[in-house]
Amino acid sequence: MLLTYLQVFLVGGLICGLSEILIVRTKLMPARILVILVVLGVILQGAGIYEPIYKFGKAGATVPLIGFGRALAKGAIEGVNQKGLIGAITGGLTATAAGITAAIVFAYIMAMIFNHHYKK
Repeated sequence: MLLTYLQVFLVGGLICGLSEILIVRTKLMPARILVILVVLGVILQGAGIYEPIYKFGKAGATVPLIGFGRALAKGAIEGVNQKGLIGAITGGLTATAAGITAAIVFAYIMAMIFNHHYKK
């Protein structure tokens, strides 16, 4: 069990550490770095490289945005296998719908609990 925690921390920490290096050492805006991470996850999943990383790092590999890109690619690939070309569009959306919905719902709840007041 301790080994699993260490693996998750190692992979998740490595992804976050590399992202932090990009933020500190480049002039890229954080939003662009987030897009790079999602696209990198798609590319690594499409190339078959992300699956061994996922098996080793478990939640450490799925929680960062690179894991969201992996889920999009995996869903699109499965969608193509099941529904053909239209599955390339619907598969990624189906695979990530629960995560996107949870993010929207929890963001709404937090906005209702913590009402922000603008300074004038």
